[in-house]
Amino acid sequence: MTTVAAGAGYTGDTTLGTDDIRNSPLWNPDLAPTDPSRRTWSTYNIAALWIGMSVVITTYTLASGLMDQGMTWLQAMITILLGNVIVLIPMILNAHAGTKYGISFPVLCRASFGVRGANVAAILRAIVACGWFGIQTWIGALALDALFKAAWPGWAQIPGSIVIAFTIFWGIQVAIILKGTEGIKILESWSAPLLLGGGALLLLWAIRNGGGLSNILSESQKLQKGHGEFWVIFPAALTANVGYWATLSLNIPDFTRYAKSQRSQALGQALGLPTTMTAFAFIGVAVTSATIVIFGKAIWDPIELVSRIGRAPVIIFSALVVLAAQLTTNMAANVVSPSNDFSNLSPRRISYLTGGLITAVLGIVMMPWKLYSDAAAYIFTWLLGYSSLMGALGGILIADYWIIRKQQLAVDDLFRLRGRYTYRNGINPRAIIALLLAIAPVVPGFIRAVSTPGGTVSHPNFFDKLYSYAWFVTFTLSFIIYWLLMRREPIAQTSTTS
Repeated sequence: MTTVAAGAGYTGDTTLGTDDIRNSPLWNPDLAPTDPSRRTWSTYNIAALWIGMSVVITTYTLASGLMDQGMTWLQAMITILLGNVIVLIPMILNAHAGTKYGISFPVLCRASFGVRGANVAAILRAIVACGWFGIQTWIGALALDALFKAAWPGWAQIPGSIVIAFTIFWGIQVAIILKGTEGIKILESWSAPLLLGGGALLLLWAIRNGGGLSNILSESQKLQKGHGEFWVIFPAALTANVGYWATLSLNIPDFTRYAKSQRSQALGQALGLPTTMTAFAFIGVAVTSATIVIFGKAIWDPIELVSRIGRAPVIIFSALVVLAAQLTTNMAANVVSPSNDFSNLSPRRISYLTGGLITAVLGIVMMPWKLYSDAAAYIFTWLLGYSSLMGALGGILIADYWIIRKQQLAVDDLFRLRGRYTYRNGINPRAIIALLLAIAPVVPGFIRAVSTPGGTVSHPNFFDKLYSYAWFVTFTLSFIIYWLLMRREPIAQTSTTS
């Protein structure tokens, strides 16, 4: 018998415990703690990861939904910045366990939900990722369609051209899935400068052709279609912006398990997330305002814009940048997590690769063209709705790791059917109760939003207003409820292995 301090940090070597870890039905090479030799992601790699995920069309158009409701460009930027600063906090907190122990998100969930109950949290996260995968694939297909039209005008006459483009772009992503996480690291690191450069060139074009920055920003008031009061719109808008990355605030250990140090993951995220999100959203507002001056109407869609601003070579280059943006976001944000999550369902039968292929298929089944068809509905139903689930899960994970266990995990037991994380038949009922109770108050508002065209209820009641704060409500409630339920549970600080 050997006793190992739970807080010592796991090195990824299964000999720390016994060979039964490797033989456990909860273990496979993809879910096993990351070996020290693979923890090579520097501050730049983490920052580049966030640049690659943030520079994407949905970020470019993010302010459109806010200004559509009546916000000014400055109010929209402040809302986006504040939302990303807020979500950065749980992002860094949840990332800590990944870097310290080399474990992925579904494995971390085993500590709070139980070795079997972790599948509840993992699948909730995976379903959302599948929806996002589909949305980003659909947008990438639109860019690919524009690329083909620029290179060969006859493409527009082909029946079902957009379906063909969707299939091709989907196939490109499946090919990248086959390369694994190291391929994603290389993709993000090399594409980050290209994406930043492409955004900067687009902004310079807008300033040069739109009569200067001050002139194009003065035109931005024409983008305000709604007349809502800022403080009325703000709660739901802020929650939606927190919800934008609420998924990654959960599964960030999937990436930080490869980080060199806590400093690398924390600093890389702080430099890469809020700054890039706000800057690229600003580029979207500035360039769209410039299109009012240049073309006489607002063009929010960057794919439509690039088809107007130059000849075929310019269009092709711009479309390639857009494709790179969609690829980097989808591969990192919407493939890695569900691949691990589906693998966690049955580690011996489902590998990371199989999980990635399941994600790619479900991304089509969820009909992403409908999810993305309406900007207001996209923000006030899709983003707000899933943020409530993600907030509840985040509150439980942070309360468990930081308050209940004080950052101490017995990693071997995370891979044992019978250990300290077995609870009741592998499920921690306290975590399930906290999850359900935290979500319950926002369900009535969600139902009303889904059943209302555009997602905005004209005469909001108490539950509608509560729903506008969905992430904050569910995060706070799950944190408190879980802590109250678990505070009398004896938590040992050492792991006994034989």
